Amino acid sequence: MYAMVKVEDTIRILPERFGEDLDEVVREIVQKSFEGTMRKDHGIIIAANNIEAVGDGIIIHGDGAMYQKVAFDALMFKPELQEVVDGIICEIVEFGAFCHIGPIDALIHMSQIMNDYVEVDAENEIITGKEKKMTLKTGDPIRARIVAVSMNELSARESKIGLTMRQPALGAHEWLKEPKKEEKGKEEEKDKKKKKRKGRK
Repeated sequence: MYAMVKVEDTIRILPERFGEDLDEVVREIVQKSFEGTMRKDHGIIIAANNIEAVGDGIIIHGDGAMYQKVAFDALMFKPELQEVVDGIICEIVEFGAFCHIGPIDALIHMSQIMNDYVEVDAENEIITGKEKKMTLKTGDPIRARIVAVSMNELSARESKIGLTMRQPALGAHEWLKEPKKEEKGKEEEKDKKKKKRKGRK
């Protein structure tokens, strides 16, 4: 999902910036121009670091601006199919829940939230399982698996990521906690009683 990649590109420096510290100008333009943009092979550029100008810039006749080659280390985010990710629920809607994963949001459709029938209360931003009574609300940390990826190269924020939590070891972090000793003891007692009943039949 996250990777550091060496990127080389060209930036345009306007004439009014001539005379300023070149390193500072290059750093500012690279961060403004590339952070948050999409690279087809590597994903979204989250942050640019170790930025440097490569060689001399070129001024094109009739333009006036300088075109400067640059190289920098880019922290990239690229969601992969079947990858397990952690996120934070940011919005509950009629058809499911949106959560932040890295710099973008992903959708968990109501059919993919839990192995239970769910009731969605979008107004109060809470989803409840009808039988197990497990809940999911805004701000809850979750663990999910990526099941659909459609990245938008023109606008990274318009990308569509689909998640599922309907598998063991997935779901709201609260659901994944070990049951307390008392609860465990009660469950074990229930299991013993069930076995005894079966033995009598």
